[in-house]
Amino acid sequence: MTSFTGIKDTAQQPIPSGFGPQSTAREVIGRRDLTGKVAIVTGGYSGIGLETSRVLAEAGATVIVPVRTPEKAQQALAGIPRLEMETIDLMDPASIDSFAERFLASGRALDILVNSAGIMANPLTREARGYESQFATNHLGHFLLTARLWPALSKSEGARVVALSSRAHRLGGIDFDDPNFERREYDKWKAYAQSKSANILFALELDKRGRSHGVRAFSVHPGLIPTDIGRSLTAEENAPQMVKDENGKPVGGGKADQMKNVQQGAATSVWCATSGQLDGMGGVYCEDSDIAEAVPADSVKGTGVRPWAVDPDDAKRLWSLSEELAGVKFSI
Repeated sequence: MTSFTGIKDTAQQPIPSGFGPQSTAREVIGRRDLTGKVAIVTGGYSGIGLETSRVLAEAGATVIVPVRTPEKAQQALAGIPRLEMETIDLMDPASIDSFAERFLASGRALDILVNSAGIMANPLTREARGYESQFATNHLGHFLLTARLWPALSKSEGARVVALSSRAHRLGGIDFDDPNFERREYDKWKAYAQSKSANILFALELDKRGRSHGVRAFSVHPGLIPTDIGRSLTAEENAPQMVKDENGKPVGGGKADQMKNVQQGAATSVWCATSGQLDGMGGVYCEDSDIAEAVPADSVKGTGVRPWAVDPDDAKRLWSLSEELAGVKFSI
């Protein structure tokens, strides 16, 4: 990955990159040499996170995988070169702080941070502070982690942060008055959509604030992949969900509703983390290893990013709310 080469606003529209839905992580990284680079991949021991870790390491990077269950991770990560395993619990601020302190104490710059870990559409669960678990894990935990790792990211002179989002963001944005479902009835899919919209807004604002320090950020929809993130869902819920019009008839369809394997699912994360096509760019939502198009709020497409997820005012508002809830002042 080359060093930061300049600041410019990035349009939310395809480049195009030359890649597509069937491209794999190995194909998009090509012959890029990451020797000497350091990457952290949360959730990097299962599903698309594991494939992301493997491809980055095989390209020469040192990859640190923070895990909550070391026993499960050890077997999955066996045989991957230049890989270090650490412990973290994204719903435990003290655990996040400890992980970040250990990394910063190593004195290393952080070139790539892939915030890949997540939970999806689980029954209402609250962490110790009372925050709804999907918002706490998928967004707030990664917000705090990125804040704590900021000194190492800014030290890189060309770092990239990749936030794993989802096309499920189209189901709704942030409820700033009740983000933790304290007054409204809990809906597991609205909660998931809120957390995934938060991922996109976080990348947008982080890129705006970090670009002068050489840190660029991207959000990603990996595609529809059968992984254990859907372990709390029924078989019917885990199946691809067709987009329907106002009459309940399926529309769109096609490639947007086709399942990907993990090699294809990891491609967009790896592309955003390493591609020279994105030098000097950032703050955009990507899918199928390209920048996605911006679509209207009422779009019935299975692709594209909705307006509430790329609203700069909401991105700034979410940043302030996240600092308050996470108890951290992001020192950019």
